[in-house]
Amino acid sequence: MTTKTAEILEKQRDHLWPNHLLYYTEPLPLDRGDGLYVWDVEGKQYLDFFAGILTTSVGHNNPRVNKRIHEQVDKLLHTSTLYPSENHVELGEKLAEITPGDLDTFYFGTSGTDADETAVIIAKVHTGYQEVVALRHGYSGKSPMGMALTGQASWRVGGPQVIGIHHALTPYCYRCPLKMTYPECGVACAADVEDVIRTSTSGRIAAFLAEPIQGVGGFITPPAEYFAIVAEIVHRYGGLLIIDEVQTGFGRTGDYWFAIERSGIVPDVMTMAKGIANGLPLSATATTPEIAGSMIGAGLTISTFGGNPVSTAAALGTLEALHEEAPPARTAAVGAHLRAGLERLAEKYPLIGDVRGRGLMQGVELVLDRETKEPAPKQVAVLFEATRALGLLIGKGGLYGNCLRIAPPLTATKDHVDEALEKLDVAFAQAQETV
Repeated sequence: MTTKTAEILEKQRDHLWPNHLLYYTEPLPLDRGDGLYVWDVEGKQYLDFFAGILTTSVGHNNPRVNKRIHEQVDKLLHTSTLYPSENHVELGEKLAEITPGDLDTFYFGTSGTDADETAVIIAKVHTGYQEVVALRHGYSGKSPMGMALTGQASWRVGGPQVIGIHHALTPYCYRCPLKMTYPECGVACAADVEDVIRTSTSGRIAAFLAEPIQGVGGFITPPAEYFAIVAEIVHRYGGLLIIDEVQTGFGRTGDYWFAIERSGIVPDVMTMAKGIANGLPLSATATTPEIAGSMIGAGLTISTFGGNPVSTAAALGTLEALHEEAPPARTAAVGAHLRAGLERLAEKYPLIGDVRGRGLMQGVELVLDRETKEPAPKQVAVLFEATRALGLLIGKGGLYGNCLRIAPPLTATKDHVDEALEKLDVAFAQAQETV
């Protein structure tokens, strides 16, 4: 008898492009979700510790979010940015209450790619310069500019199509590109940003763009002082500091609403998406009133779906839920519990080379040998099949395909964490046997 799963996968093969990246040997069609759990079309339950790529920030079917959505659906689905919308402007007001410094002016779009492109455009308009520096191992989406900003060959489909983008060394302490050790290195990788500007650009740049913790890169977490050093360099050469909080924003890393706040600096432009609306398509590019004003007279701009009434309603509900159910301090505490458990697993399994990240954004890098740090992507594949069988969903990434990305909804409890750690323990035991 044909299963529902088989029917869906057959239609996937027949009607969707074959380059869709699908997890697992047999892809997993999901049917519904509630809180921290999802169910596939055959009825099996899974604990979701990847949150739809760090997007379902306050859990599946969150009542606060759904209430806002349902109320708006019955009123108006779409207007475009040609008409002011109450939700649109209220969301800007609410975001301004939590964004750092004077980043209180917003342009709403539909995706993280959209937000990063908007950020680069305003940087070019404001500074009058054209060149941009990004980081190796970074990820900025699948548009031509997004792929050009991205620092991983496998995600640059068709090759870079935007000129004037240059890449500096990433602060990847576990695999230091300078073969140095922190903190004795003095964060030498930050100085490479200046070297790139002086050797690969005209000497004046529009912007430097980076994620506070690299998401697709494998949750690479820089030293705390890295961005303060880089900010001074970028400003000295005429550029704006653009911080991509698409994956790290809204308290994901704990203690603060946005990860860059831990560095003690305020960027010139900040982008956000994913967790902003708990799964509905929405992004925001935040900057100061002065920088935003640079767009006046620069040309016409419109976003057909940016600030959509339903998406902004979802975002307002998401912010309510975050404040009430998952503020940054709570995320820090639950994240510390997760981190401690992962470090215990690292003591038990030599396959684990590095544990890194902050809050509920924890990465685990798998290696065949801790001395050589040879990547172990095949063991990641084994572990993934094991976690699926055990009813646990996690993510993966990294240039070498050997990093686990563990990032549940921010409403996760310590009991959820303990359940995930128990399943990971079993899965790591199976993967360790294949080394």
